[in-house]
Amino acid sequence: MKKNDLKFKFSINQNKISKKLGYKPKLVWLYGLSGSGKSTIINQVQIDLFKKNIMTIVLDGDHVRNGINSDLGFSEDDRLENIRRVAEISKVLLDNGQIVLCSFITPLNSHKELVNKLVGKKNIIWVFIDTPIETCINRDPKGLYKKALNNEILNFTGITQKFEVFDTPNLTLNGEDNVKINSEIIISDIINK
Repeated sequence: MKKNDLKFKFSINQNKISKKLGYKPKLVWLYGLSGSGKSTIINQVQIDLFKKNIMTIVLDGDHVRNGINSDLGFSEDDRLENIRRVAEISKVLLDNGQIVLCSFITPLNSHKELVNKLVGKKNIIWVFIDTPIETCINRDPKGLYKKALNNEILNFTGITQKFEVFDTPNLTLNGEDNVKINSEIIISDIINK
């Protein structure tokens, strides 16, 4: 902390918010290839938690890149900065008692390690959406794989840029499985933690 950069101590803290809401804040971070099903699954998790009167905040790669991170490209440095900003936002939301649902490709282990460092590993549930690249290419909801395979997009994860599977995700889900079942698995893990 910088010498003159003092933090104000607010009266309503994470513990008080957690007691009032009846649940502890948690960051649930889904990662995997483009088209793996991350956003679809996170959407179902939010719906299912909402039905249980548990409010969440979703941070999704497409939405963030069209807003706060619209100034970033897809170079390695920009990808790292994208993840750093999302982790910082997530930390603020967690400090305010929220359950945060994130959906980001998060291709490199160094990105995941940065999130662990900024947010605290104990506050995160890492969920790897393990979907074969052939399925992602066949789904190709945004037509990005087609462009990447035609060399119209450079630095595309899984084609011209590497994707590293984190050594220790809390959960590994098959992106080809039923979305509702995948949601139930995640929610069970949230409730257990």
